[in-house]
Amino acid sequence: MASFMLPPVVSYACSCGLINPITKLYFCRHCLQLRCGFCVCHEVDSHFCSSCLENIPSSEAKLKKNRCNNCFNCPSCQHTLSARATTVVVPKKVDDPEKGDGDDKEKDKVITRKMYYLSCLACRWTTRDVGIPDQTVASGAWPECEYANQTRLNAIMEYYQSVVLQEKQEKQDLWKRKTPKKHKYFSLTDRTGLTVSMIRRQMGWADKAPPKPKAITPSEASEEVDELPESIFTEPVNLKNITTIKQRHSQPADQPETVDNLFPQRKSLWIKRSLRCRQCEHNIIKPEYHPTSIKYRIQLFASYHVPEVRLVKCEQPLKAGVANFVILNFANPTMHDMVVKIIELPSEDEEALLIEEFRRGFEKQTSLTSTPSLTSALSRQTSLNEEPRFVDKRTTAKLEYPNVPFTVNHRDDSAEFDEDTQIQQEEPPFVIWRKSNKVSVKLGFTPDPDLASNDEVVVGFSMQYNYVNTVINTADRSEPQKHTLHARVYVKVGNITSESA
Repeated sequence: MASFMLPPVVSYACSCGLINPITKLYFCRHCLQLRCGFCVCHEVDSHFCSSCLENIPSSEAKLKKNRCNNCFNCPSCQHTLSARATTVVVPKKVDDPEKGDGDDKEKDKVITRKMYYLSCLACRWTTRDVGIPDQTVASGAWPECEYANQTRLNAIMEYYQSVVLQEKQEKQDLWKRKTPKKHKYFSLTDRTGLTVSMIRRQMGWADKAPPKPKAITPSEASEEVDELPESIFTEPVNLKNITTIKQRHSQPADQPETVDNLFPQRKSLWIKRSLRCRQCEHNIIKPEYHPTSIKYRIQLFASYHVPEVRLVKCEQPLKAGVANFVILNFANPTMHDMVVKIIELPSEDEEALLIEEFRRGFEKQTSLTSTPSLTSALSRQTSLNEEPRFVDKRTTAKLEYPNVPFTVNHRDDSAEFDEDTQIQQEEPPFVIWRKSNKVSVKLGFTPDPDLASNDEVVVGFSMQYNYVNTVINTADRSEPQKHTLHARVYVKVGNITSESA
């Protein structure tokens, strides 16, 4: 059974050869293959603040450096700061100061004004502790701390941005020169003899060329180091006034040494991301756009389409070279019956053929998507695929594979609460329990005789199952298609017991 907090006991082999639990795998209904986190392309859908739940466009998030404009984190304990209101007595302003002495009474009048300051409900830190004045509005008007090296860092950032633009333009020019022209006149400017630069100059526009990087003064290393203050040797150290490593890392631009220099930091934005198959470029995970929604538009998790294998128990203590039995539970997550058959894992030669077939399929898909066209500039760039490899997991026990398939019923949520007994049917001898969409089987295995004490016993098999694909890609397919798929499963049965035990 897969767990988020414990090491996985049952692992599945991805199509690229990596081993993951079923909770970290995805299933592509178009390629009919298992995908891991490296076999999918991660795309950012939206940015939002986890505190105020404001949805921020990507362009605006880039300008704000992925920070929320209204929410702040406590510099002491990293919790979210809350705006607290207080009343302040201030003298009333007189509109016309040139009036006579009869208005002296109005000058002496005072009014109460509501002011706001930030406070942490966890550690009781406030903006008053560092001398930040109270503001008249609750959000959006808090002063930002200026750092000594901010100008230098901005100059370096602008320089490298211009270098990137120049390199990108050089690559595009080189690609245009190397690309063969299909027609005699590639474009209207070639037919008429005009160029884009000439047209822009005739219209009075400036040439559209990337800005050349401005030279910046390089940094020079210096042997001069600031001396330590004399108070460090004469006065006792108060650890309450010294910042911790976590507090300094929360403000990397300044890294204050004392707590009186801690300033509130704007809260980092969160993202909602979608996952896309690198081979067929279809969406596998697509969340809802609104920040308050936790639902998915598309959710192709492997646990919703692939039979889940769980380890129930091992009948006897594990000993090297001694036969034993293991009970595994198979659960069908789909709405269609599955016929499952446990077969032997592919050999090294068969695995090499699978890897070669996987590479050929990806190269074929890449050649189709990378065909040059007039709209190639608008099409999405083909992403890099994970390099397939041999499965690093090796079995340390010999499993007795049953040659008889067994049926796992479809998932029915109402059947769990049904008190009616199930219809008795003829079962294979290794099936020992059945209820709803779950089946328990008893398989025999023998650990390798060369295993030492406390060595891990791993049992592996290839699970063959039939999958009903409800996605209809073409018009000629009016009914769901049935496919026979395979999944390589590795189960950690336990460790070899010591002889004294």
